[in-house]
Amino acid sequence: MNEWHLRPLRKGTARLSFSSWDENIPLEVLPVGINYSSFRRFSKNVFINFGEIISKNDFELGEADGKRNLAFNLKLKEQLHTLVFEINKGDVEKQKRVLERKPSPLAKIFLFIPAAIGWLVHAPLYIPIKNFTYKKTVNNDHYDSILVVLLLFIYPVCLILITLLMVLFTNNPVYWVLIVLLPFTAWAYVQLKPQLDKSHHN
Repeated sequence: MNEWHLRPLRKGTARLSFSSWDENIPLEVLPVGINYSSFRRFSKNVFINFGEIISKNDFELGEADGKRNLAFNLKLKEQLHTLVFEINKGDVEKQKRVLERKPSPLAKIFLFIPAAIGWLVHAPLYIPIKNFTYKKTVNNDHYDSILVVLLLFIYPVCLILITLLMVLFTNNPVYWVLIVLLPFTAWAYVQLKPQLDKSHHN
């Protein structure tokens, strides 16, 4: 389930770390908190917070596995609590305050028309792909990954086909500009679209 919350830590990271240190591998662990403004919307604000490096000097390597694994997880958890956002799904105000990055008034003015065109042109392609992906991933957390992969392969093909058709049927080479113009309108829409999941505004 997607949530802004630090989940319980497993022992895998601790075991790998101590295994490396036991073999004199100069491993250092850098805690990183990666936070997203949305779990369902295409394109999102990403907040990356870095902690302080954890090294073998922070632990007594001669202790029992269980004790040192616990010490590692406690130290890692202490840092991650400051790096991972803790936001209740029902706290809309905090989500807006922490997760939203509103465009400037000038950007809204200049991008409004390209954004509207971008939505109209890309909706017939994007919405079916989005709905298909949602149905296939409704019970897991792979929605974003699959959607991005599908768009990565399908969109360039569609963009080239649309451009070729316009050039062939109109016999006008000026339509090659669509290769640049259409992605720009999509980008403009992404800059102005809502940044939080719809369910968070209910």
